Amino acid sequence: MTASKLNTLLVILCITFPFLNGFAQTEDQSNGAYRDLYLQKSWQKLDKNKDGKFLEKENSRSWKHLKQLDLNKDNAVSEEEFSATKIPYLDQGGERKLNVLYKETKEENLYLDIYYPKNRIAGEKLPVVIYTHGGGWAAGSRHGAANASFKTVHTTLLEKGFCVVSVSYRLWKKEGETSMRDCVIDSKDAMRYLSKHNETLGIDTNRFFSFGDSAGGQISQMLLLSAPETLKGDPDLASYNYKMVAGVSWYGPCDFENISLFNHDDSPVSKDRFGARITKSNTKPKDKLLLYKEMSPINYLEKNSAPLLMIQGDKDTTIPVKHAYYMAEKANAIGAPVTTLIVKNAGHNWRKVGAAINPTRESIIVTTINYFASHLE
Repeated sequence: MTASKLNTLLVILCITFPFLNGFAQTEDQSNGAYRDLYLQKSWQKLDKNKDGKFLEKENSRSWKHLKQLDLNKDNAVSEEEFSATKIPYLDQGGERKLNVLYKETKEENLYLDIYYPKNRIAGEKLPVVIYTHGGGWAAGSRHGAANASFKTVHTTLLEKGFCVVSVSYRLWKKEGETSMRDCVIDSKDAMRYLSKHNETLGIDTNRFFSFGDSAGGQISQMLLLSAPETLKGDPDLASYNYKMVAGVSWYGPCDFENISLFNHDDSPVSKDRFGARITKSNTKPKDKLLLYKEMSPINYLEKNSAPLLMIQGDKDTTIPVKHAYYMAEKANAIGAPVTTLIVKNAGHNWRKVGAAINPTRESIIVTTINYFASHLE
């Protein structure tokens, strides 16, 4: 589809389906206009050479999940076969508000999904867990909230009376001007949006919790530790506040200024691994360090900060365990409420390295859930 046709489709969708334009949506939109748009955008990413097929060699990781769609067994997924894809949403048996537009940007519109407990009491204001997905600030989506271990965590939290919100944010692109700062600001604007509409949504702005993995773990830490009035984005949301109660970070980095933390071994040479995702093409050299500081959660940690649980793998080469130790060191020095859990033999995403991970993935999930529940008033 050409760019002009895509723009025409978007205009038609926004006119026909008001939820694409603002807070008009109250129904479970797991199908329909958003699904069509999701499939279209997803297919554009997969079929990069525009030949109408997706092959394993194009992205072996995605192929693992999509090969089941290859119904004619020709070792390729066609666009028609791909159209059978289902968008992953939590099916928790309770009310859902899906594809809620919370912010418009020049790059794209941003959505969030809201899940309510099955036995929700009418008029009750619920505590909220905000989930920010991983993907190196450059990939992933809020739909990951319904996959694998995250599905278990979120479903159980719903059973315990939490409202769960999964957030989309702008992604970094090599040729674009979106940075890590935008990812954080978007996520904070999502919380401000929830605060603005708290009466309609039935949520308690004094009981916000954060949860994320990898890049989303860094964002989770930033949401938890940085004050609501910092890192403002949409001016229409800037005045809305909230109170953070506790947060959990799965293998998320805490400091970008100290680039030696990204060495998973004892190498004397430190690589500035994520610097390009923090700065922009027009960033002046004198501002580079300021941005590194601003995006480092550790710089917001104070004695009276909301409690944080950091869970890191000791064999993680993407976000080394040094980040958890470094955060714990500062927390101990100032008396801040930070708890760390180091998972032995675990790489990124709790991948097994050499031996079974200890504690187990199941135990990590239980620890995460119990941590949130222990801070529920």
